[in-house]
Amino acid sequence: MVLLIVVLLLALVLGGAGFALHALWWIALVVLALWLLGFVFRGERAGAGGRSRWYRW
Repeated sequence: MVLLIVVLLLALVLGGAGFALHALWWIALVVLALWLLGFVFRGERAGAGGRSRWYRW
């Protein structure tokens, strides 16, 4: 009985970790897309004589 509970808890933890990792991949893809769009639109804001930096600090 204890072995069954341990196996079920392990399956629950691994299933939760799998869902969390899947969600993190989607969040990472969205952040990457926004970051790449920042390069495109920041280049237009720089103007003819301005310097465009890839960082904000």
